[in-house]
Amino acid sequence: MTIDHLLASTTASRYEALTELDVPSERLLINELQTLCLLLVQAAPALLLTTVSLLFTGKLLDTVSHWDAMLQVDQLIMIIPTILNLQGNLEMNLSARLSTAANIGELDDPATMRSMLIGNWTMLQVQAISVSFVAACVSLVLGKIVPRVQEENLQTRRPIPHLPPEAGVRHSGFPTLIMVAATGMTSAFLSGLILGSFMCLLIVVCRRFKLDPDNIAPAVASCLGDLVTLCLVGVVSTILLPFLKTPIPFILGIAMVIIAVACMVYTARNPHVKQLLTQGWSPLFIAMAISSATGIVLDMFVSRYEGFAIMAIVISGLPGAAGSIFVSRLSTSLHAAAISAGSGLRLSEPSRKLVMITLLLITIPVEIIFLAVLNAFGWLKLHVFFIVFSVLFFCCAVLASLTIARYLTDWLWSKNRDPDLYALPIHSALMDLIGQLLLVLCFEIVTSLGAKLHAKKS
Repeated sequence: MTIDHLLASTTASRYEALTELDVPSERLLINELQTLCLLLVQAAPALLLTTVSLLFTGKLLDTVSHWDAMLQVDQLIMIIPTILNLQGNLEMNLSARLSTAANIGELDDPATMRSMLIGNWTMLQVQAISVSFVAACVSLVLGKIVPRVQEENLQTRRPIPHLPPEAGVRHSGFPTLIMVAATGMTSAFLSGLILGSFMCLLIVVCRRFKLDPDNIAPAVASCLGDLVTLCLVGVVSTILLPFLKTPIPFILGIAMVIIAVACMVYTARNPHVKQLLTQGWSPLFIAMAISSATGIVLDMFVSRYEGFAIMAIVISGLPGAAGSIFVSRLSTSLHAAAISAGSGLRLSEPSRKLVMITLLLITIPVEIIFLAVLNAFGWLKLHVFFIVFSVLFFCCAVLASLTIARYLTDWLWSKNRDPDLYALPIHSALMDLIGQLLLVLCFEIVTSLGAKLHAKKS
């Protein structure tokens, strides 16, 4: 693809070709302001949707955790947060890769677009089915070492929740491992089928209507990934539970392996994505390790504070979603700059600091709306001290997310690692850790001031 074709095909509002000598500085300033306005208009609804989805995911997890399948098979509880993390990372990686491809013009040719979309979708299935099997094995180990408690405290993106209280017949052993693995792989496959197809469609629609997918797709992938995957895990496990001691889970697991192999063969033959088979695996497992460590470290704090679980949803999820938008934008800018290097042209792009400030200003009202909704519905009784400090620490979490996104993306690029593949899983896992540690600090300070947070009992 020539540079003229590239610059003609990229999103005009963000990557407009400008000569170094002929365009006045006023025009550059106007273009930067237009880009920031587009970021505000496009990213704000996506981040608000992210918060709503995370809230419903937390409530859904509380419901699903009491289903018979979860109560009778310990490892299903263990596998949920791990699969949510992994599947969310895969969907965000997919959105980042396709957003970059859209913004640098690779999706403008119909044949290339079709090949790239199908290839990325099959690659998503290879990764989803593979890592879900690893998650099942990890859950088997955790099921042996994590003690049961009488009260449960679950939340999304917490890899090691307490096991449910004793209820009915409990199952363990090799058949349980097969059933959990089949549940994980099937749920991951169906999630990839639904969400992967949706994300491909979303990127195409954004390109068609001149919207910047970097501002929309990562946040949408982050919020819908947890919700859809959790629903599927609950449904699939409930369907398979009556067949626990039959060959059906094993047959289903074998079918998932065959599908993964078929997808891998197609991906290896696709010239646009075949290199992905050997890239991007390490950050998925690094993220899983960080998330597991986060769960172990924070497990001692969660039960001490009322309302911690529901607050952790937004203080980890929303800053992480804002950071994922920034990572995707930075990656696209780096790819576009590499292609246009030496052309005598430059791409109109606002400064990184302005983008960071804009994303911070977008997220603060969303956080305030979230707190207002919690208080209005009676889910939490908020003290004024807690509101002040929670907003303060939320801003710290967003700034940390954006700073990590910036330097992690630049560092990966300097090491010849594609940020679209490597940055988002590590960034997401780190924000889980940082966000929840900041929330612990917030609760400690508010409690020391004599204020208490009261949560509505289920």
